[in-house]
Amino acid sequence: MYGDDIHLRLHRIRAERLRHEAPRARPARSPHAARRARRLRSRLGWTLVEVGLRLATPRPRPAPRPGLAARL
Repeated sequence: MYGDDIHLRLHRIRAERLRHEAPRARPARSPHAARRARRLRSRLGWTLVEVGLRLATPRPRPAPRPGLAARL
């Protein structure tokens, strides 16, 4: 259709501008900051695994307590 090629061209122009701006927008990180971020991601990942395992593991059901019928 007529407008499709215009939309695609505008999208490509915007993507090119964003690629050009990306290196300036991202601050340079020191090796120490990168290591700290990796450690934090790892800790967060393992915490999520632990939470998932706790949610997936069924809880033990308490033993039924004798009620009125047991007393009769």
